[in-house]
Formats: sequence, C-alpha cells, structure tokens
Amino acid sequence: LANAFSKKDVVDFIKKIKNFLSLKDSDNVIFSAEPKIDGISASLKYQNGIFSIGASRGDGRTGEDITNNLKTISNIPKKIKSFNVPSILEVRGEIYISRTDFKKIDKKFSNPRNAAGGSLRQKNSEETKKIPLQFMAYGFGLVKKINFSKQSEYLKLLKEWGFQTSPLAKIVNSIEEIEKNYILIENKREKIDFDIDGLVYKVDDLELQTRLGFVSNAPRWAIAHKFSAEKVFSKIKNIEIQVGRTGALTPVAKITPVTIGGVTVSNASLHNEDEINRKDIRIGDRVCVQRAGEVIPQVLYVDKTKRGKDVKKFIFPKKCPCGNETIKEFNDTTKKIDAVRRCPDIGYDCKYIAKEKLKHLVSKDAFNIEGLGKKVVENFWNKKFIKYPHDIFEFDTSKLKKVDGWGKLSIQNLNDSIKKSKKISLPKFIYALGIRHIGQENAKVLSKNFNNINKFIDACTNLSKKSSAVADDFDAIDGMGASQIDALKKYFLNKKNIILISKLLKYVNVSEYINVKINSSLSGKSVMFTGKFDKMSRSELKMKAENLGAKIVSSISKRTDFLIVGNTKPTVKKVNQAKSINVKIITEKDLLNILN
Repeated sequence: LANAFSKKDVVDFIKKIKNFLSLKDSDNVIFSAEPKIDGISASLKYQNGIFSIGASRGDGRTGEDITNNLKTISNIPKKIKSFNVPSILEVRGEIYISRTDFKKIDKKFSNPRNAAGGSLRQKNSEETKKIPLQFMAYGFGLVKKINFSKQSEYLKLLKEWGFQTSPLAKIVNSIEEIEKNYILIENKREKIDFDIDGLVYKVDDLELQTRLGFVSNAPRWAIAHKFSAEKVFSKIKNIEIQVGRTGALTPVAKITPVTIGGVTVSNASLHNEDEINRKDIRIGDRVCVQRAGEVIPQVLYVDKTKRGKDVKKFIFPKKCPCGNETIKEFNDTTKKIDAVRRCPDIGYDCKYIAKEKLKHLVSKDAFNIEGLGKKVVENFWNKKFIKYPHDIFEFDTSKLKKVDGWGKLSIQNLNDSIKKSKKISLPKFIYALGIRHIGQENAKVLSKNFNNINKFIDACTNLSKKSSAVADDFDAIDGMGASQIDALKKYFLNKKNIILISKLLKYVNVSEYINVKINSSLSGKSVMFTGKFDKMSRSELKMKAENLGAKIVSSISKRTDFLIVGNTKPTVKKVNQAKSINVKIITEKDLLNILN
C-alpha cells in the first residue's frame, strides 16, 4: 500500500482517483475505511468451504506455506457452514496478538508483532498452538464465483461466514468524513485491544477498483493513512556519516537509547547538511525524535531551552570517509544544487559504496539470498570473504566452519539459498545492480522494452557512447525520464561496471522477460497518446491499451505504430510529426472500438 501521512496526502490520493476515472470535483467516491492492524499478513484458501491451504507473504511474490500453524488459531474457520460461500475463496487478513493476551507472554517477546511473526515461522505447530494468535479478515484474492460487488458487502459476508472482522470499519464518502473518522480512531487508539498504526481507505466499488488497477507494487484504489508518530526526547552523543549505495553522505545522530512505539532507538537520521544547519543541530543537544511512518527514526527539532555550554557544532566533511572529494550535483528538474553531498564513485572503488551495493544486491527484492543479511555482508566484507558481486557465487562456504555462529545446518542453508538465487528474473537483476534512479518499477519498464539481459546491456553501452539513435529509443520509453537515462549513461560509462556484470553473468541465469501475447490489434504495437479524452482519462486508456498488449511510448519515431489523438488540445507538433513519417493516427472513438 502507498502511505499517506497528512490530510493533504489523502486529498491528493482522492484527486488522482477522480482524474483517472474522469470524475468531476463535485463527484463523491465512497471508501471503506478500515483499521490497519500491526500484525503479520496471511492468506487462507477455501475450496467448497473447507480450509485447504494458508500462506504468509514469503518473499513478497511467492508465499510460504504455514497451513499447519494457521490451523492452530481458534478463530480461523476450518469449515464455512454457509450455502452462499464461493467454490473457491481466498480470504486475506492479519495474524495478531491482542494486548490483553500479550501481557501473559510479554517476558518472552519484545512486542506483539514480533511474537506473532516468530510463532508463525515455527516448524512445530504444537509450539505455535501455545501462542494466543488471532486472525482478522479484511481482503480477498481469488474468488470463484464472486457474489459481492462492494468491499463493504464482502466484510458483511465474512462475518456471516464466521470470520472475525474489525468493528471499526466504516463507510466514508468525503474528505470531511475521512478526517473526522481518522481523529476519532486515533484518539481512542490506546483503548483498542490490538495494535493499529493507521487506517486503510479502499474504494468501496469493486468495479471501480478494477478500472483503477495498480501502479508499481501498490493499488491505485487504496492507501494507508498512518497515525502521527510517537515523539520522545533524547540527547545527541555524536554525529556520524553513513555512505549509501548511490554515494549519498547521510549524517546520523547517535543518541542515548530511547523506546519509541515498542522499539529501542539509538540512531536517528539528520537527512543532509542543509537540514543540520537549518535546524541548528549540535552534538550534545537535547532533541525531539520520532519514527517517520513508524519506521525510520528522525530528529525533528532541538529543545534549545535545554542547550548547555558544552554543545559542539558539527562540521560536515567535504570528503567521503574513503578519501574522495564529495560533490553536490545540479538538479536539472529543480534547477538547484542538490542538498545531498555525494561521493562521486560509481563503481566498487569506494569501499563504503561497495558494501552498501552488496547489501542491496542480496536483498529481498533483488537476489533474495536468505542468510546474507546486512550484518552478515558486513562481517564477510571485514573478513575479506567478499568484495564484488561475483565473489558471493565463488565463495567457499567451508571457510565458515571456523567462524563463530556458523554450524553445519546454517552453512548448508546458505549454500542452498545462493544456489537458488542463481536463477533470477530480468527486472530483479536490473534492480539488483543498484543503479541510481533505477528502482523496481523502472527495472520492470526496461525489462519490458528490452526483454533479455544482452539487449539491455547492448542498449545501455551504446547509450553511454552518446549514440543519438539509442538515446531517442530510451526517450521514447514511457516512464523513463532524463534522470534515469542519465544514470544509466553514467553507470555504463564506467568500464569496471561492465566487467563486473560480465563476471556476475558467468554464475547466474537471467530469465527473459516474456511480454504476454494477447490476440488484439494493439498487441505488440508501439502506441503514443496526445490530448485530452472525453470518455476516459488518458491514464485509464493507457492502462487498457497495455492490457491489450500495447507498448506505450512517450515520443514519436518511425517505430511508432499509432498516435491516439484526444478530442481536446492534442499537441499539434506531435500530430504533424506523425503525419510526416506516416504514423497511423486514430481517434478516441477508434480506440474504444478496439478496446471493446
């Protein structure tokens, strides 16, 4: 889910929905407002009313089978005794421990969420049975045949089928109602017997949900409105510099440990040099700290009434800890110098960047190598076991027999995980490289356009050689901006990066990105849109065209198959350009006929 941290964020979310659906400002969108339970998500599959399999989120794409552990939870129906239950029903919800029950076991666990997570991962379901877990249902996956048309209808059916649902769920249809309900729930948050960290707003109408679809990894039709974070005061003992995988130098405050929302915090982000100066933050200051989005601790402000004479001003270093002179780049979008100071290294020469790149490479959304967490990568680096990506696949794990904390089983598990990771999808591989500005969504867009790793490398290598034809190809990719193209150029200009990729490819098999072939007149066609459309928004028409196999481009070229022109304000230059190179021009009416 995307997150909202303020009323403005929610207003923007509703505005985007209305724009996508071509609704007027005066039109109301009805939402189901439901508490966001702080637990572990699970999915339960029922076949003809009988619970057959249960899964946790796993790696975010493939779930982990936890059926036996879920069967120990008393409020999960093992059989739905109702005539109107669909033949296949996938119920999604949250596993949690109530605050009342947690008091009985709080000496064993730090917080209810950790207790629930650890219990679900038990190999022995008899151990899970000892923990007072509960399940609260709120969503659905596959349903055959679906017998509800609204989220609110589904919640009523869930209750009828014997599932626990939240008594706090409510229908809201205006920003005023949303805000009123949000304040009401936040004010009584501490009295609720289970942990919640916000509210989730879902478009109630399932037909509208289908039309809205998804962007990146989140639905367009839902958002999580987080509660304001808990704030505490602590003293800054020191300020240290951390170097990220893109070379960004981030100042981190080392503070006297404090507990925020059940988590002990000893580090807090200070963001950048400008923020330290703007807030006048000094070593020795008493500062207000919060966990932003209840995840990342950050310093909000200094309590200057408590400032002593022994405070020390922090001088931001002009050099990276590796010795390189740092730079502040000019941002072409904002036309300003960036606030972030960076180490200019874009390879593996800076050891601080190199370590962070390796941590990124093995992370869940990249190679997903279990057993190689951040601390393990740090440890392996310090012991000179690994330095470059290919070292991970060349690593002789028998060396670990002499390392504390590594037994026969953990070594075997790491071996298995490394072996499993050798098969990787193209989007994950591109994302794993850690190229600046190339996130998961950009990696998917690039994969969709180049299909296999060799085409991608060739195109990027030619791009770095300043080939104008190749640059035009990248410009035409819908979703790729100047920042992303420039980042790819810089990365592939560094010959060390190309050598590292070739060494890595000796060990891993990158699968081709298969564009689903759809039998339609738009399948495989390059399509561009211009102007405003009457029946649907341009965004919705783009999504529908993509669903029929079209490739959306952002500039006209000889390889463009169709220019789809709206009835209002089409760009004359684009229309004339299309005519001059014989690109077929079609209207909204023509497109709707194809879509139908």
